[in-house]
This record gives sequence, structure tokens and C-alpha cells, in this order.
Amino acid sequence: MKSDRIIEINEEKIKDHLGEFVRGTVEETLNAMLDAEADVICNAQKYEHTPERKDTRAGSYGRKLQTKAGELNLKVPKLRTLPFDTAIIDRYRRREISVEESLVEMYLAGVSVRRVEDITEALWGTKVSPGTISNLNKKVYAHIEAWRNRKITGEYSYVYLDGIWLKRSWGGEVRNISILIALGVTADGFREIIGVAEGAKEDKESWQGFLRYLKSRGLKGIRLFISDKSLGLVESIAHFYPEAKWQRCIVHFYRNVFTVVPHGKVKYVATMLKAIHAQEDKQAAMEKAHGVAKKLKEMKLSKAAELVLNSIEETLTYYDFPDEHRRRIRTNNPLERIMREIRRRTRVVGAFPDGESALMLVAARLRYIASRSWGTKRYLNMDHMKDLMIETA
Repeated sequence: MKSDRIIEINEEKIKDHLGEFVRGTVEETLNAMLDAEADVICNAQKYEHTPERKDTRAGSYGRKLQTKAGELNLKVPKLRTLPFDTAIIDRYRRREISVEESLVEMYLAGVSVRRVEDITEALWGTKVSPGTISNLNKKVYAHIEAWRNRKITGEYSYVYLDGIWLKRSWGGEVRNISILIALGVTADGFREIIGVAEGAKEDKESWQGFLRYLKSRGLKGIRLFISDKSLGLVESIAHFYPEAKWQRCIVHFYRNVFTVVPHGKVKYVATMLKAIHAQEDKQAAMEKAHGVAKKLKEMKLSKAAELVLNSIEETLTYYDFPDEHRRRIRTNNPLERIMREIRRRTRVVGAFPDGESALMLVAARLRYIASRSWGTKRYLNMDHMKDLMIETA
């Protein structure tokens, strides 16, 4: 049959030519940008003689960069004395990290190797082989384990503890497992993830194992632990760190009280409870608590009143510490925000194939969070703690 087309066009060849054209254009542009960055650092163009010149070129080295347009060959300039720090290479390094994390997350989430290959080809123009994925997971697992078991140096005045429940498949059944996490505040006031480990559940045995793991790695100097009142946790703290005090998270305490309060009265009771923790010192807070308990009894909320009288002192330990720190050490919010991010990441997985997969994914995410700006922002001014130590000496 005769074709209606006067001119036959090989569409595949055109696509190849266009792809090669795009690749060449991107490669040429990026290399030009690298040269321009080198000119800025040297304060002079290549071969330019000027008294303002700060450095000279020393050739270049090749660097490959995977893009949707294909594999690019970059010529990274070398300078004789000054370091060549380029935003392009920095972005490439960040991209390498993000690619590795994405591959690991897909694999841990149960995505098949074949599907991972298809996804990587669609996103980055390069298909990752099954062997690469396997080797990548081994490498990342090794890095995570090294980070998880690194030696803890220095002292941490404040340590936040919490656990997250995840699901794993076990003999055809889905069972719960817990991942326990510790966040510490360094002597300089920065936050740091200092521990993450699998726990069978949030009970005394699990918490003892977790605190033993922290202590064996060198955790010391704790003045205050902040956490919910998990089963066996308070007793475990007293066993491993008898010199440390314990602060019960006031938000979790409020939630416990609300469980015995009618829905229509929760908002009013919340205002009453917040008034306790708005007092200027511990004595005033205790007096206010007794007043709140009396009011609750008058409202026929005797169980709520009993909870307040029996547990309020556990939520007032933060008054023993500097005024400037109190708002941030009376709740477990610093760790709760991270837990929300972990839940968002793990929700799509459903049930993990085993506890190690769950631990690796949570640890990988924590490691990623810690490497970002989160870990470089000063959380507390610890000079106030030094003043407190002088006062109590």
C-alpha cells in the first residue's frame, strides 16, 4: 500500500538526535557555569593577567552527572591554592544522597526490584540494575548501623524519649513492633538524635534494653529525661541514671485526663489544666492543682480530679530548671514533631516484612533529618544551665 506521506520521517532517529542535542546543550551550559564560577573565585578570567587575581587554574578533572537528558561529562576546574566549591557539585552531592534514600525507601516499602528499575529510568533517565540496588542497600544499611551505634561523646543535660508503633508481617499475621528513639540537647544547646533501636513493645524490658544501649555507647551527664509515662520507663530511668530527674510530658498528661472527661467539657478542663502550668513556681503550681482538683470534684468529675492529685507533681519537674528552658522541656514536642514525619513516611508501607526493615527506614529518616538544618539550629542557650549549677553547688 502506498503511503500518504510524501516524505517518510524516522521518528526514532529524530528523538535520538533531539536527545543528543539537549544533552549536548545542557552539558555545554553546565561546563560554562563551572568555568564562570572558577573565574569568580580567581577574580580573573582564564589567562587574564591582573594584579587583582587571587589564584590560577591547574587544569580540570572529569565528573559524570546523571540527568534526565542523559549522562553528562563535566569538566570541573582545579585551582592551584584555593578550593573550588561549586553550587553545581553541591547540588549533585545532595542529589546522590536523595537518590540513595529514595531507592532504599522504595525497597524497604516493598517495591519490587523491577519496579524500582522502571522508576529510576523514568525519573533520572538511567536504569538501576538489581545488583546495584542490592549493593546500595548493603552500603546504606552499613552506614545506618555505624551511625546508630556510634560512640556518644560529651554530656547531654536534657534527653527526650519516645517510641513509635509500626506493623510487621509475622507468619501470615500482622503484629505491632515499636521503634524507640532518644533525642538529646548537647552542652552547646543543639539537638541531636542519640539513639534509635527496635523494642518488642514499649514496656519495662524494652526500655531497659534501650537505656542500656544508650549507656553502653557513652551517654552521660543527663539532668532531666522528658517523656510520656510509658510502662516501666520511669523505673528503668531510675535504675540506669539514678542521678537524673524525670519530667512527664504535660501534653500527654492532659490527654490522659481528657479520657475521663465528657467531650463537651474538654475545652473548659484544658483551660483549667493549663492554668496550673502557667504559675511562676512549683509551689504555686501545686496550690493551683489542688484548686483545680476541687473544682473538678464540684463538676462531678471525680476521676479527673483523682488523676490531677495523683500525677500533677510528675509534670512539674521542669520548675527545677532555668526559666528560659521551661517551655521547651515540659513537653515531648521536639520529638513528637519528628514522630509525625516518621509516621508520614511509614504510613504508605503498611506492614514491614521484618523488624530490621522498619528500624532501617526509621533510622534512615532520622539520620537524614539530623543532617539537615534541624541539627544546626541552637535549641537552648545552655549558659543558663551553668548559672543553675553554680546556684545549686
